[in-house]
Amino acid sequence: MTDLDDIYSNRIMELAAAISQTTPLKDPHATARAHSKLCGSQIEVAIKMNDGRITDYAQEVKACLLGQVSASIVGREIVGTSTDEFRSVAKSMHDMLKENGPPPTGRWADLAILEPVKDYHARHASTLLVFTAIEKAISQIEQGG
Repeated sequence: MTDLDDIYSNRIMELAAAISQTTPLKDPHATARAHSKLCGSQIEVAIKMNDGRITDYAQEVKACLLGQVSASIVGREIVGTSTDEFRSVAKSMHDMLKENGPPPTGRWADLAILEPVKDYHARHASTLLVFTAIEKAISQIEQGG
């Protein structure tokens, strides 16, 4: 089992400090919020989509360090991502934390830094918050509202 202190590396701190996409969107197609009942972390997202791709994105992150890291990486990579690709990355993150699956790859490979969190079940919800919120927003758009 990974020591919790080992998770909080300098790279984790750098990624958390680099949260982007924090300017509110004008006229988003959908907004959604996710929160962790355990720690109180929450993330609110706003997205615009066109032809199954996320064309614009904003996030308000009030989360612990691990939630901030996920949001930072997602904020950096999400614009231009298809909904299928995003759902695949979200599933990879879920599987990595809860099923001992491999971490995401390609442009999402920085999410692998969160792999040690799999040993700390109480930290899973906050780490996955951004994925939960975005999936809710995508579903709103796909359901017409």
